[in-house]
Amino acid sequence: MIEQVKRYLIDLQQTICSEIELLDGGTVFEQDHWSRDDQRGNGVTCIISNGNVFEKGGVNFSIIRGDKMPKSASALRPELEGRKYTALGVSLVLHPDNPFIPTAHANVRFFVAEEQGKEPIWWFGGGFDLTPYYGFDEDAVHWHETAKKACIPFGEDVYPKYKKWCDDYFYLIHRNEQRGIGGLFFDDLNGDFEECFDYMKSVGSHFTEAYIPIAKKRMNTTFSEKEKDFQLYRRGRYVEFNLIYDRGTLFGLQSGGRTESILMSLPPKAQWSYQYKIEPGSEEEKLTSYFLKPKDWVL
Repeated sequence: MIEQVKRYLIDLQQTICSEIELLDGGTVFEQDHWSRDDQRGNGVTCIISNGNVFEKGGVNFSIIRGDKMPKSASALRPELEGRKYTALGVSLVLHPDNPFIPTAHANVRFFVAEEQGKEPIWWFGGGFDLTPYYGFDEDAVHWHETAKKACIPFGEDVYPKYKKWCDDYFYLIHRNEQRGIGGLFFDDLNGDFEECFDYMKSVGSHFTEAYIPIAKKRMNTTFSEKEKDFQLYRRGRYVEFNLIYDRGTLFGLQSGGRTESILMSLPPKAQWSYQYKIEPGSEEEKLTSYFLKPKDWVL
């Protein structure tokens, strides 16, 4: 199982990097091959920065082994806490320079938990979500139509279930707001291995189909210092979620992962302004009053 998933993940990382490089047209990903000193983990961190489109982005592959599964990885199955484990996945975050292009995040992962004398327990998880700074209905519809398309072969109930899970998960409790407009989030997916694996692959392969058309449509939009300032302010919310709530970040840190790769998800610049003032009725106000409210973007 692990070798099958590993081959797919490495191919997925390379494919996504190639498509993002083609979109950016100004720079390429730097590849950083790394391994842990204890030989219990390795990976490839691919970073793009200061391009025509992307201020910073990362597409990571990693495989980690440990003797005691962290709490963050067994949240849905507390009885597995303490088992030996293997975890592998691809995770990515893309922070565009232009405030009219949303930040995007995706992750697909596979866990195996083992205990002597017992059958191994495995599961898949992942998803993708979109964080706009200036919202457009047609972008939100396209994003969710593609998310639904990834789910359709696996049942009519799959998209609504994982769409709601995404809305519930990417929520900043202390701000009482969503991180973005959602997408898909799934975890603890097991049963028939091939069917579960196929679903994870469908999510992984649909990410660029969902994101690249939006980025292309918005990449030449002119913007002012005001829009850039708002983007940096809203990026602060992204940082808050990742450092306070994100289970992937917590798992990486709790498992002794490579901090430099784990925190590549953070934007290169963000700001926290005390009592930031937003004009009522403005496009900036519309982000939180309309776009960051969970809604059914597609039927």
